[in-house]
Amino acid sequence: MRILWKPFGFLRRLLKVNSCSITKPESLNPLAWTLLTRKFGKAPGIFLLGERKRFSTMPEIETNQRDSELFSPPSDVRGMTKLDRTAFKKTVTLPVLKVRKEIVNKLMQALKRAALKRPGIKRVIEDPENEENRLIMLDPYKMSSDDSFEKAELVILKQLNVNPQISKYNLELTYENFKSEEILRAVLPEGEDVTSGFSRVGHIAHLNLRDHQLPFKHLIGQVMIDKNPGITSAVNKISNIDNTYRNFQMEVLSGEENMMTKVREYNYSYEFDFSKVYWNPRLSTEHSRITELLKPGDVLFDVFAGVGPFAIPVAKKNCTVFANDLNPESYKWLVHNCKLNKVDQKVKVFNLDGKDFLQGPVRDELIQQLGPMSKERKHSLHIVMNLPAKAIEFLGAFKSLLDGQPCSSERLPIVHCYSFSKDVNPAEDVQQRIRAVLGISVEACSSVHLVRNVAPNKEMLCITFQIPAAILYKNLENHEGPPLKRQKTDKACSEEKTQITLKI
Repeated sequence: MRILWKPFGFLRRLLKVNSCSITKPESLNPLAWTLLTRKFGKAPGIFLLGERKRFSTMPEIETNQRDSELFSPPSDVRGMTKLDRTAFKKTVTLPVLKVRKEIVNKLMQALKRAALKRPGIKRVIEDPENEENRLIMLDPYKMSSDDSFEKAELVILKQLNVNPQISKYNLELTYENFKSEEILRAVLPEGEDVTSGFSRVGHIAHLNLRDHQLPFKHLIGQVMIDKNPGITSAVNKISNIDNTYRNFQMEVLSGEENMMTKVREYNYSYEFDFSKVYWNPRLSTEHSRITELLKPGDVLFDVFAGVGPFAIPVAKKNCTVFANDLNPESYKWLVHNCKLNKVDQKVKVFNLDGKDFLQGPVRDELIQQLGPMSKERKHSLHIVMNLPAKAIEFLGAFKSLLDGQPCSSERLPIVHCYSFSKDVNPAEDVQQRIRAVLGISVEACSSVHLVRNVAPNKEMLCITFQIPAAILYKNLENHEGPPLKRQKTDKACSEEKTQITLKI
């Protein structure tokens, strides 16, 4: 079994690392130690506890902490539930350097270290006392006095005839100058988690707010709209995903109530009503991964197709696609998106229950693809089952699906089945559940790919395997003719080395 995974929650449970301390070995030369600390300093969950004076381990955190002190909104906005933008006015005193306006461009490169780096605040402003001058905003933590300039900077200042004397300037900050995370951290109860991320679906920001954030939900929604260009509506999920149609109830927190949206994913366009269908932008990489597995001429059966994120890219590769979804709205937009992306002639669309689709159109096509008249077939057959909450249950539909003489093992369909797991060993958990449904194990000749960490201690996985002939065909032991060439003997499969790929 091959296990492919990324270091999300699964990584933490697999490694079970509680702490890590790195100290400098006496025998390690300074260059090697520096390279080592640079490498491990970037790894998640690893902190350099030794050599604090010699190495700056997390400068970005130190910078953020300093910025939060100086550039945080006024303290009296704490507890605000209805957004009042005027309450975010604040005056800060910053160091500035007076220069002639004609030399600003020449000077800025030389003062790259010393200049203020703060999104939303201009580095150069007009001098209110002299229109021929400009004020260059300086970093208040680096430039506290005239002696703060480095030697190279002083040389440039002298060449350009600039007085290195630092002045003070009172800058008024407003709501527009603060980041969304800074605003929410100032408003929400101190110490509580802050929502600054969301899933973007066209013009819609989709949030999953926690209980302590709900009293501030309308303010949070408006801040997301204000601080993210192109977002005109913010919604919050108020129910779990329905396992029948894979949609959920949502509440519009702020902005327009129009849920008709258009998204682009890997150069393909999808239009749909987000309130009535399932769409998850966090699966874009997975859509691409499966698409890359298929070659021109292959056949894809997409059992739970949604609005087409697997079916359409695969069809664009000159593959034949059978796409199905039980949700009438998903079916409608699937048909629409196939036309929109000009693959409607390559995709056959169905509006059936997953089991009926497998035992109807899929079975009929497999009879044609695996029959005695198609022995020269070179293309592969793939079946995608992206319904993580229930897809494993549908695997039972493959049992005794076909009659007749079994085909050779290399021509058997390849299944990509998705599932959730809260088990401490997600891969093993999924394998056991598949065995319970099929009655045989596919562990030896399968691969498990960790798609993403859905929630704390909950993973989404994809298991890929070829359907065993003993499952797919009826009364296999009664068939006459040449013995079936097996996919791989259990012994051969068990001798395969388990491959673990870390993507950090």
